Amino acid sequence: MDILKKKFQEKAEALREELKVLLKEHGDKPIDKVTINQIYGGARSIKMMIWETSELDPEEGIRFRGYSIPELKKTLPNGPDGKEPRPEGLFWLMMTGEVPSDEEVQWLSDQWRQRCNIPEHVFPMLDQMPITTHPMTQFIAGITAMQNASVFAHRYADGMSKEEYWDAAYEDTMNLIARLPRLAAYIYRRTYHNNHHIQPNIHLDWGGNFAHMLGIPGDDFQDLIRLYLTIHADHEGGNASAHTTHLVGSTLSDPYLSFVGGMASLAGPLHGLANQEVIRWIFNMLDAIGTNRPTDKEITEYVHSTLAAGKVVPGYGHAVLRKPDPRFVAQMEFAKEYIKDDPIVNVVWQIYELVPPILQGLGKVKNPWPNVDAHSGALLVHYGMREYDFYTVMFGVSRALGVLAALCWSRALNFPLERPKSLTTQWVKNFLAKTADVAPN
Repeated sequence: MDILKKKFQEKAEALREELKVLLKEHGDKPIDKVTINQIYGGARSIKMMIWETSELDPEEGIRFRGYSIPELKKTLPNGPDGKEPRPEGLFWLMMTGEVPSDEEVQWLSDQWRQRCNIPEHVFPMLDQMPITTHPMTQFIAGITAMQNASVFAHRYADGMSKEEYWDAAYEDTMNLIARLPRLAAYIYRRTYHNNHHIQPNIHLDWGGNFAHMLGIPGDDFQDLIRLYLTIHADHEGGNASAHTTHLVGSTLSDPYLSFVGGMASLAGPLHGLANQEVIRWIFNMLDAIGTNRPTDKEITEYVHSTLAAGKVVPGYGHAVLRKPDPRFVAQMEFAKEYIKDDPIVNVVWQIYELVPPILQGLGKVKNPWPNVDAHSGALLVHYGMREYDFYTVMFGVSRALGVLAALCWSRALNFPLERPKSLTTQWVKNFLAKTADVAPN
């Protein structure tokens, strides 16, 4: 018998039940202007950090330096066919607050092309890992392996001044973003295509080259990747991967290690891993129903069975948004232009019509609308990417743009070590006792 595990289980179950009563009776009571519910509830909605690159509005969705996603699609320089924005332009916007010119975006593409070579030891290190290793684990390991080339780490060890921190962070950021598509594509081809790798195409932009190295042909797919990398780039600083990158960076860990922390956070099922859960749920539903052209009634019944089993409908609901996610809408518009007859895409649109009213009828869901994950998997599957476990790696390549731009700003503004105050449950009980809400033990 494991006596420690048994003792821990007893203590945890007792405190869990005690907390249910405490939060029900006193959850709305403030402690220094923060409610007890917020303290126990993941610091939800507490305003406590500055994030210059983007802001999330509950009604309008994400705004990058004030620009909504529809505005970005109209404003940022586009790819060669003029249809989808180039993510390089978004990075420039987040770094400077200014919409770049075509020439500035081309300069940035050229810079990343020149910086994209990955240190020689990284690929052999990855090849030592079991082929069954989750792609996000490989991605994190690859980023960590590149850390020995960190400009920030070397210059800090040499005694650089505080005023130089942003410059070293900038150099690491530029190098790391340049290398991520090649690292991610190597993991994809290693894991799913028998190590048949595709060399970079120096004539393509950052997003187009990523699509090329993945090995999926066609201008449409390159456009999809440009769109994907743009809309997943940032979602203000409070989301888990952004906040983790910010927190680790606040210790003056270099951008490589800071980004690794963010990617470990992104790999969680409640964050970036959710995008693979959506498409898996859809295919499980279609397998159960027995067709890829289900009726509204069949989808409704499956949704109810999912909810009755105590599970959520993946891709629906968001901690902040109170309307359909503009990132979902952007992907839907792409699908309507390129692949409107795809049966899986049409199932996504059926779900979009059916699920929100069902969730609204429960009376407990503040946001019954689809988030970005509800559509991305169907688009990738159409172009042949059925390897769901890789989707979060693609998310990570995109998220680097926002979190590393913000990290440069944090170092330029000399933001301090992040150090919130934590409490124990006993402290909370003592506080309530002092305010005469409960009797002390």
